[in-house]
Amino acid sequence: MLNASERFFLIDCGEGTQKQLRVHKIRFTKIEHVFISHLHGDHCFGLIGLISSLGLLGRKAALHIHSHPDLEKILQPQLDFFCKELPFEVKFEPFNPKESTVIYSDKNLEVETIPLRHRVPTVGFLFKEKPEDRKVKKEFVFIHQPSIREILDIKKGADYHTKDGIRIPNAQITNNPPPIRSYAFCTDTKYTEGIVDQIKNVDVLYHEATFSKDMAALAKKTYHSTAEQAATIARKAEVGELLIGHFSSRYKDLNVLLNEAKTVFSNTSLAEEGRVFNILLK
Repeated sequence: MLNASERFFLIDCGEGTQKQLRVHKIRFTKIEHVFISHLHGDHCFGLIGLISSLGLLGRKAALHIHSHPDLEKILQPQLDFFCKELPFEVKFEPFNPKESTVIYSDKNLEVETIPLRHRVPTVGFLFKEKPEDRKVKKEFVFIHQPSIREILDIKKGADYHTKDGIRIPNAQITNNPPPIRSYAFCTDTKYTEGIVDQIKNVDVLYHEATFSKDMAALAKKTYHSTAEQAATIARKAEVGELLIGHFSSRYKDLNVLLNEAKTVFSNTSLAEEGRVFNILLK
C-alpha cells in the first residue's frame, strides 16, 4: 500500500489483503486505484473479495483497476455472478505490459509501467511526484505588488521587470520548490538490467528477492531473482534505499537474504508484513 499525500494506492491484491488492511487499520474506502503487476493468483486472488466487501460497506466512488487486459475477462464473470447490485463502478484500465507507458496521472503524481521478465506478462510500477512551481518570496510580493499574471509567470521561472525597467532575476525573488520523490515496485522478475535506466536514482526501490545466490539456477529457471541480484540492480540504478521481498517460504531466517543483499548494497531492508517505510529523498 502506497500513501501519497493521503491518496492510497494498492499494489497487487493477493488473498489475505482484507485481513491485513484491517490489522493495520487502513480504511478500505480510501483505496481509489489498484495496480496489478501480473495475473498469477498470489497477486490478484483477493480482488473479488475486496470488491464485494467494498460493496457491503456502501462504497459509492468508482474503483479503478490497472492491469493486463485479460484481468477484465477473468473478473467480469465473477462480478456479474457475485456482485450484481454493486453500488459503485469497477473501471478496468488495461495497459500493454510489453511497453513502458504512463497509466495514471493527477496534479501531484504519475505512474508508469516497468516491463519485467517473468513467466507471464508482468510489469513493475514507477510512482513519481510531479515537480511543483517555484515559491515566490513574500517580501518581494509585499514590496513590488506584482499582478496575478506576473506571479504565475514568476512561479514558472520568469524574471520580474519593475516599472522603471529594472530586471530582477528569478533566483532572487523565488525559492526552490521541494524536490520530488519517487518509488519503484518490481516483482516478479528474473534479473534484468533493462530496467536500470528507467528506475535510475529513485528514492526507494522494492525488488523481489525470492532466493539466495546459491539457488541462482532455480531463480533463472522460475524467472525470479536472488537477493544478490536485487541488490545489484539497486547499485547499478543508484537508488536511495532497497526493500527486498517476495521471499521463498524455505527461508525461515530472512537475515540470510538481507545479509546477502547488504554485501552488494548496504542500504537494504526487509519488506516484512506490517512495516512502514517513509520515502525519503536519496
